[in-house]
Amino acid sequence: MKSINELMLSRRHAIALGLGGLATCGLAACGGSDDAPADDAAGGETAGTELDTAAFDALVAGGAVADAAAIEASAWAKKVKDTGKLRVGGVETSTLFSQLDEVDNKHRGFDAGLFQLLAKYILDDEAAYDLTLVQSSTRESVLQNDTVDAVFATYTITDERKELISFAGPYYVGHQGILVKEGNEEINGVEDLAGKVVGVQEGSNGRAIVEEYAPDSEVQALGTDEELRRALEQGRIDAYVVDATLHMGSIIENPGKYRLAAEFGPEDPYGIGLPLDSDGVAFVNDFLAQVEEDGTWAKLYQICLGDRIGADEAPEPPALEA
Repeated sequence: MKSINELMLSRRHAIALGLGGLATCGLAACGGSDDAPADDAAGGETAGTELDTAAFDALVAGGAVADAAAIEASAWAKKVKDTGKLRVGGVETSTLFSQLDEVDNKHRGFDAGLFQLLAKYILDDEAAYDLTLVQSSTRESVLQNDTVDAVFATYTITDERKELISFAGPYYVGHQGILVKEGNEEINGVEDLAGKVVGVQEGSNGRAIVEEYAPDSEVQALGTDEELRRALEQGRIDAYVVDATLHMGSIIENPGKYRLAAEFGPEDPYGIGLPLDSDGVAFVNDFLAQVEEDGTWAKLYQICLGDRIGADEAPEPPALEA
């Protein structure tokens, strides 16, 4: 899978993001509005950063439906079917993965598309879900106390978390990104974090990764993405480390405020959180295998991410864990 930086460094990709001179001034908006993207001088191509809501809605509405025997064979899926709702732990402020549209009160994005497709798969109704908002620090607890059936929240699979919950997937692979204020030219790589105050999300794996790759930095944990970006803007932290895809959403939403200084660290395989030792893992992996094989995964990627970050085509989805 190409990194965000690889996808963004060409002028064509910069224009696709509607960020004008991005290719020459760094990975942040250098002026103008993301509501009015520029034309590609070479090809006359115009692309914007807004999600194509009609294409998204049509895709999830046309999702596959599991046969009754497959649902009956899974205690997890049967519980969802009998309840009549898929109870999801997630977010609604992630630009690329799950954002609430206050106009029609619908959730859209890559994670949102997957949980709606799963609701369609089990209940034949993509809208048959209830969303419980989670933070990094609450994702395990809502599964452990049976508040939700599954968590879709750019949820990195780790051995430590596997002791508390189970995962289906992975369905996406990301990397850590370093976000700085636009105009900060001191930080351009992980080596530049030495002696700097680096913000991470409380309960995320960001602290461990920063401590490993930038041991001479000072790590400060805060609760939410918004709190961390506010701390960055106020100068209380020098950099903010979390998944690069989440930073890209912030850059799209806030042109001129931030710059993605670098990506680093190990691959971040995103999984779907499920109750510990649930037979839902096999059921959801079968669902993921189907949406990957029939092309739905690639179409969802292109609508939610590719067309908005300048990727010409979807990458190969990651191999599912056994």
